[in-house]
Amino acid sequence: MTDQELNERVAQAVENFMAGYGCCQSVVAAFADIYGLDETMAKKIAAGFGGGVGRLRMMCGAVSGIVMLVGLDCGQTEGSDREGKSACYKVVQELLAESKAENGSVICAEILGLEGYEKASSSYVASARTAEYYKTRPCAAKVESAARIFANYLRRKNQSIQK
Repeated sequence: MTDQELNERVAQAVENFMAGYGCCQSVVAAFADIYGLDETMAKKIAAGFGGGVGRLRMMCGAVSGIVMLVGLDCGQTEGSDREGKSACYKVVQELLAESKAENGSVICAEILGLEGYEKASSSYVASARTAEYYKTRPCAAKVESAARIFANYLRRKNQSIQK
């Protein structure tokens, strides 16, 4: 996959978010076809991770997208495969450390500047996507960051395979 193709996927992730999809949906859908997953199914699988998992403001949805993509990329399929599981965990930890270094946290509430892990409201109702919403939220930038971190992981992986 070329740098241009990876950059287009990062841009697609942001476009997905700006079209109203959640952070996790946006990131996962931009790369899902690489793993034989169609865009609709990717969006369904990732739907519950928005708002920091069900709008509970826990792990950032964009970061959850990284975790899902790493699972698709290198997750083990045999329960007894401890080496495979460990290898996947290693990649997850490395990419989440990269995200935390770049964004200050992997926790939605912290990224949004909420006190502790307080929810934005006590409601499960998704926020309306208005111009004001986009002005006050750093989410589009976090989606871009997560997609870029995953794209860079794929670049590094491809470069090491080619050597």
